[in-house]
Amino acid sequence: MWKKGRELAESFKQELTEYRRVLADPRTPVSAKIFLGLAIAYLCMPFDLIPDFIPVLGHLDDVVIVPALVYAALRLIPQDLVAEHRAIVSGDHARNRTFTGAA
Repeated sequence: MWKKGRELAESFKQELTEYRRVLADPRTPVSAKIFLGLAIAYLCMPFDLIPDFIPVLGHLDDVVIVPALVYAALRLIPQDLVAEHRAIVSGDHARNRTFTGAA
């Protein structure tokens, strides 16, 4: 169970690094940057559109809105650009695991 959670956290961390790199890349279309920025801003907001104390709907908005914004942004970004950053981040991740001796 802990191994699965650790793998999920590593995957999430890697995805965030990829999105940060894509967001900073000058080749990324402005519309995609806006969608990614909105997704990040929504995650960081201290309040939700639907308060979390409302059963089911309160947490459902987080589960639907953020992935929808990320999906819309990724559809606007050229796939070769995303693949380029994904390869860079994966290579950095593999080097870091080797350097630290992690298996």
